[in-house]
Amino acid sequence: MELTVLGCSGGVGENLRTTTLRFNHQVLIDAGTGLGDLSLTEMQQIRHIFLTHSHLDHISSIPFLLDSIFDHIEEPIVIHGQDATLQALRNHIFNNIIWPDFATLPNHANPVMRYQVMEPGQIVEEAGLRIEMIPVNHVVPAVGYRVETANKVFAFSGDTSTNDSFWQALNKYDQLDVLIVEAAFPNHDIDLCRRAGHYCPQLLAEDIVKLRHQPDVYISHNKPGDEDEIFRECQDAITSHTVHQLSTGTKFTL
Repeated sequence: MELTVLGCSGGVGENLRTTTLRFNHQVLIDAGTGLGDLSLTEMQQIRHIFLTHSHLDHISSIPFLLDSIFDHIEEPIVIHGQDATLQALRNHIFNNIIWPDFATLPNHANPVMRYQVMEPGQIVEEAGLRIEMIPVNHVVPAVGYRVETANKVFAFSGDTSTNDSFWQALNKYDQLDVLIVEAAFPNHDIDLCRRAGHYCPQLLAEDIVKLRHQPDVYISHNKPGDEDEIFRECQDAITSHTVHQLSTGTKFTL
């Protein structure tokens, strides 16, 4: 099982893509601008998208994906997410004003996408993955995910700030090999982080000590231009774990 980071930035720019994680060729966690770098053939292989929340940088490529493969797939892509997240897609994206309602096209009996509500704590098994939804702390309803393969365990925080639920959920298990966790802003923006529901290095350092595992830790979702400062501050603040800077194109064997 291979995890490919198609996007991990908190914004866009040259060589910067927003959050998109792909497991082998069939499953995505989030569908930001990184999805647009796939070939049409690769897009056609996607079967499931697990969303962390409704913010645009995590969902922006779903409309274009569906439009691009509309005539090339035989079964709908399943969009997994909390009810509030899926309602946001229905109301604000696939509403026949911003974009066509692909949940009813080409017809109700044979749509190109299908919504599947998932609740925090629920586990879904697809494509050789055991995927658990974990509640986190953000300004809109948001989750992270724990993904278990036959050999390895991966976790992704999604967008979040100070919380206990994510760390407690991971601590229930005996294994965690790779953790991708956000740190959106440098420490001088700590007040903004608290208001916007994001980690800065200081807040992340205060929370990650709650984790009893020692996975490889990768820092994601940095605001463009602040990447080096954020990473230096993470290295200084986090003494409980070794941290690495995540980049688009990184691959993990799970």
